[in-house]
Amino acid sequence: MTYEAEVQFKFDATFTPTYGTSSWTSDDYIPEEHYLITAPAADLNAKQYFKLFEKFMLCVGMDPQSIRSGAMSLVFNDCVREEDQRKVCAEYELTMDEDLDKKYEQWKERDAQWAKMNAHYEKNFGSEPKIKGDHMPPWGHSDMEALVDSADGVA
Repeated sequence: MTYEAEVQFKFDATFTPTYGTSSWTSDDYIPEEHYLITAPAADLNAKQYFKLFEKFMLCVGMDPQSIRSGAMSLVFNDCVREEDQRKVCAEYELTMDEDLDKKYEQWKERDAQWAKMNAHYEKNFGSEPKIKGDHMPPWGHSDMEALVDSADGVA
């Protein structure tokens, strides 16, 4: 069995100037515009449909920010279950506003653990280990300067 399908987005516009009512001229507008976007629809998935519709909306003059905002409003509104919103958040690594306090507490805990590990390292191991006869200071900005100075005249 063969199945064929096509989706079409069509836009037609005409402009009829009203002379003497404004300071702009009719050169600013195209008198007639026609857009027809077609695509095979038999195997399109939801993301491909949205991409196609995005192209159509750009074609008729929509702002990309408005398009993205409209797409997000399909997910994040009062008519969509919170469970479904959270699935989208997980898929795109987003944090919902009501979860920010918990996320902040996790960051504070992580920072405290990092500070504790760093203090333990400095207490037990000190700074970079020194090798007898090693005249290089610990790596840092001055080390890069020392390497540059030692390379002068080599090239």
